[in-house]
Amino acid sequence: MTSILTNPAAMAALQTLRSIDRSMEVTQARVSSGMRVQTAADNAAYWSIATTMRSDNHALSTIQDALGLGAAKVDTAYTAMESAIDTVVEIKSKIVAAYGVGANRGKIQEEIAQLQEQLKSISDSATFSGENWLQDYISDGGTNAQERPVIKQVVASFTRTASGDVAVKTVDYTLDSKTVLFDLNGGNLGILDSSVKFVAESETPVDIATSNGTMGATNASYAVSFLTESQLTALGADTNTIDTSIYAVGGNFYLKVAEGKWAQVTTTDPATAPAVTTPAHDDGTTKYYFVVTAANNLNNRKLGMSVTNLDINKLNDLVVKMNTMVPGSAPNTDAVLDMMERFLDKQLLAMTSAASSLGSIQKRIDLQESFVASLTDVIDKGVGRLVDADMNEESTRLKALQTQQQLGIQSLQIANSNAENILQLFRQG
Repeated sequence: MTSILTNPAAMAALQTLRSIDRSMEVTQARVSSGMRVQTAADNAAYWSIATTMRSDNHALSTIQDALGLGAAKVDTAYTAMESAIDTVVEIKSKIVAAYGVGANRGKIQEEIAQLQEQLKSISDSATFSGENWLQDYISDGGTNAQERPVIKQVVASFTRTASGDVAVKTVDYTLDSKTVLFDLNGGNLGILDSSVKFVAESETPVDIATSNGTMGATNASYAVSFLTESQLTALGADTNTIDTSIYAVGGNFYLKVAEGKWAQVTTTDPATAPAVTTPAHDDGTTKYYFVVTAANNLNNRKLGMSVTNLDINKLNDLVVKMNTMVPGSAPNTDAVLDMMERFLDKQLLAMTSAASSLGSIQKRIDLQESFVASLTDVIDKGVGRLVDADMNEESTRLKALQTQQQLGIQSLQIANSNAENILQLFRQG
């Protein structure tokens, strides 16, 4: 049936053209933006994932900046530590030069004093972005100061769990008596400002822990005398045939504390009940404890001399102090110089260990920077796979839709010409 009120052909052609126009609109949007999922309406799941991952990637970009800042702090501390080590080595060489020079030691001390000032200058200058990892407030400032470590953190990573929880991970570095050169709180627990705790050549340092069960354990360090293998065997044969770590002779017991060193021990706990001392050795049946006195506590063995204030013009004063603590330990000033050398060696080892720790942090940060950069690229690539448009495919689709649009327009024109055909029928009549 032909009608002038209803044109089914035109309606069908118009509907097809509208569909083509909508498809063209979507394709043109993809071509112009380069994305096939631009809004949640395009694909809610992919859009949600992509939005979350872009947010995480932005956080990782901030992590990269934080790692760069942290690397700069560590590099500053490491460079300063290396310089400080070189300076202490120079001080040690001056101590060696002080042997047998007599009155000329005053000139050597002047050089040492300048090197000591250089150490303070190095530590003060090792600051980046307001942080100094070579000096800090690491104690309570008391006479026998208690350590209060400070934790420095470098932001290292951003993580998201399967449940959606997020967290920022850090690389931690502890500032304490093993890593800091100066204790700014006056407790003198830094490597360079800590006082010599005198241990004679015939002694060895030991740590003893005591607990009373309510206030926790307290640790103290003592200097204990030791016997060599030859001195021990000179006392008599070992009557302990079971435990090779314990030498029993004449009713006394000696514990092997190092190769060729035997310190006297007792089977009686030196602490007063209810306090309990952690035994130095336990063979399963007998507990052995070091024989110590308050005078041997290393807190009572301080000579008042550190790397930054040692003075070879005061060797005679140190001779008196050392002989008071351990009679006969310092027969002359050369013995004091020997003690200074041992002390400087010990502090150099501590500084070298601290520098190694900083080097490890440097390596960790470098690895993390590389990982974060790679992770950022991988996330970008993954998001692209979800939401980016295939431009080859979209351009081909656009060309096809343009052809379909032209054909649709022609179909609509043909359908609209049906009314004109009816008009011509009336003209013929």
